[in-house]
Amino acid sequence: QVQLVESGGGLVQAGGSLRLSCAASGRTFSMYSMGWFRQAPGKEREFVAAISFRGGSTAYADSVKGRFTISRDNAKNTVSLQMNSLKPEDTAVYYCARGRRGTIVRDLDDYDYWGQGTQVTVSS
Repeated sequence: QVQLVESGGGLVQAGGSLRLSCAASGRTFSMYSMGWFRQAPGKEREFVAAISFRGGSTAYADSVKGRFTISRDNAKNTVSLQMNSLKPEDTAVYYCARGRRGTIVRDLDDYDYWGQGTQVTVSS
């Protein structure tokens, strides 16, 4: 069983930055891609960013491209999301998730383990 625990959320003013982290249990972390998703109140959960199993490839939603950066440290079983130039529309609960394979995937159904989420609130 894999457990994912997010941290780093909080309240920030528009234009500010936050860094989210996700710690994973287990010995197979380096074999799978990882992703970040978010869900705002009343909206569906949406893809934010993903990184391949070795970190060589990344992908981003158009809405965050150029502002967010995903990275991973396979030695520490962690994946991070650096969020800069935050906007009020970035307000959501952010989830990390493990992909079902090593290459990048974007669909929710392609992820099998999920964290409990961390709240990010951006004030205007």
